[in-house]
Amino acid sequence: MKLCVPIPCFFGDLPFEAAVKKIGALGYRYAEIYDWKQLDLPKAAAALADADVTLLSMCTTDFRLTDPDCRGAWLDGLKESCEAAVKLGVRKLITQVGPDTGAPRALQHRSVVDGLRAGAQILADAGVTVMIEPLNTKVDHPGYYLTASDEAFDIVREADSPHVKVVFDIYHQQISEGNIIPNITRNLDCIAHLHAAGHPGRNELQFGENDYRNIFAAVDRAGYTGACGLEYRPILPPEESLAAARALFA
Repeated sequence: MKLCVPIPCFFGDLPFEAAVKKIGALGYRYAEIYDWKQLDLPKAAAALADADVTLLSMCTTDFRLTDPDCRGAWLDGLKESCEAAVKLGVRKLITQVGPDTGAPRALQHRSVVDGLRAGAQILADAGVTVMIEPLNTKVDHPGYYLTASDEAFDIVREADSPHVKVVFDIYHQQISEGNIIPNITRNLDCIAHLHAAGHPGRNELQFGENDYRNIFAAVDRAGYTGACGLEYRPILPPEESLAAARALFA
């Protein structure tokens, strides 16, 4: 497993190019961002190459899959995001599925699946994978539709495309359901990326109730070869925090 630095969490006050240089200097080879529209794409691509840092993921521009009336906007944003991803060498996009609209859950579930199916050819043409993300509604995202990892895995399997997967955020799923190691290791076919943070507080991994050393070891033993984004709010200085994360993983 690889560790990945989400730039907004650690170096959001720096220009992208400076942040990437900093990440590379700290010995990290992987990063991710959220809003790619803020970037000068050719300049960003050059900075990544100079720093020997790979940008693993970024977000789509629209998060409303639960509402079929919004599907056109989601697909337009997906196409635009795939074009940007190709220019930056990014192979994964994160999309949230949107709010609970109040419609019957079965209809919202179907809308998410149908939207992902509609986007499958766009993804295949670009060679990009889109990842849906379950989030917790108890602390951070009230009103969000998708909270259970089981439903996320069902959606991926129903979408039936190698370019549709889940980003499994350990912090969110600890709050929503627990059972972290089995839920990851039994569903690696559906998971393309991990996120991690300590709970409570969404701070460093070592400050929460999860034993991340055991989690990482179990995930590695299960054969996961992707990355884990350190998506937390550091209490320690960023350089010290990232050093501690690497020590925990080692």
